[in-house]
Amino acid sequence: MNILVFLIVGGVIGWIASMIMRTDAQQGVLLNIVVGIVGSALGGLLLAPLFGIPTLTQGGGLNLASLGVSLAGTLILLALWNLVNRGSVR
Repeated sequence: MNILVFLIVGGVIGWIASMIMRTDAQQGVLLNIVVGIVGSALGGLLLAPLFGIPTLTQGGGLNLASLGVSLAGTLILLALWNLVNRGSVR
């Protein structure tokens, strides 16, 4: 059941982040899911301890703070990807 939740939340977070960064036209559903999951993991590793927010895997549950950390991590990942590929964050 956790895998299904990670896929759904990762897909939604990846889609929202790609809409914010204006990269949605270049990404499909599968890439949105992958970017969302990797970005959420990045946010969980880097940002959650910084702000003292428990992540989904730490038993924090699905709340607004953990979703915000996941979205921030995904936005950072997309910004770094755009910087490497295009030379600008966009």
